[in-house]
Amino acid sequence: MAKQTGLGDYIAVDDSGGSARDISDNVTSLEVGNSQNLLDATTLSKSAMERLIGLGDVSFSLSGIFDAASNKSHDVFKTKSGTRTVTYAIGGNTGGNPKFEAEALVAEYNLSRGTDGAITWSATLNLADGTVPTWTTV
Repeated sequence: MAKQTGLGDYIAVDDSGGSARDISDNVTSLEVGNSQNLLDATTLSKSAMERLIGLGDVSFSLSGIFDAASNKSHDVFKTKSGTRTVTYAIGGNTGGNPKFEAEALVAEYNLSRGTDGAITWSATLNLADGTVPTWTTV
């Protein structure tokens, strides 16, 4: 696959009942944090840092336009309890596109009303089950 943009991306998040909901048309920005802890293992015999791979972690930061319609962003995030499957596919949910999926917990769901009258939201989801997700394809 060649270089590509983020146009046409797909994001789905389970609602509190466990049903995947496509909220791509509500999300205006997305950040996936896929981090890896590095453990200091430097001994007296070394002249530079020595590290070991530690625990991995994942977080999703989403923001978008408020939508109270059934099965859209507000419906998905208004109840924060329960583990959610988050699926992000770059370029859309069609064959061959890169896909990242994780089980996550909703850490935050915030609303903001701007001076222009716009109501926007932001949500943060963090890894739930100790399984480090990997990239696959749709």
